[in-house]
Amino acid sequence: MATGTMVNTKKVQGRRSLSFSSLDAVVADAEQLVEAEEAGRLKALGNWTVGQACGHLSTWINFALDGYPPEVKAPWIVKLLVKPLKGKLLSGKMPVGVRIKKFAEGTLGTERLAAREGLERLRKSCARLKVEAPRNLNPIFGALTHEEWIKMNIGHANLHLSFFVVK
Repeated sequence: MATGTMVNTKKVQGRRSLSFSSLDAVVADAEQLVEAEEAGRLKALGNWTVGQACGHLSTWINFALDGYPPEVKAPWIVKLLVKPLKGKLLSGKMPVGVRIKKFAEGTLGTERLAAREGLERLRKSCARLKVEAPRNLNPIFGALTHEEWIKMNIGHANLHLSFFVVK
């Protein structure tokens, strides 16, 4: 957590507006954020450190590539309600403040990591995703093309990295 109290991320003001064009752009931005953190010039507007955010993004990329844990299953009603939003989600506009109720932290892959460790995990995962098409089904949308998997993960990065501002 970046601050002493939990921030309601739905109400955060001053987030960056991001629209990455590639996984390389995601990694480049994460590198700049880590450098800013090391120089004492990074402000976290949410609840996570930059290392946590990078590690979280890496975790979900790896789930797509290596398989999801059994507990990552969307109920049929969620699939039905979210399916019409596929285009919006693939265009990089993921909703802020969504928590998966069955997980204590609201999601998986939230362990605190040093900034460099999170960055390295993200670099490796993005490099894999660029060349390796996920063989697994998305828990909500089912089968996705390689391009759709990349877009989904870029959108996920747009969301989480937007909470970090260089001072």
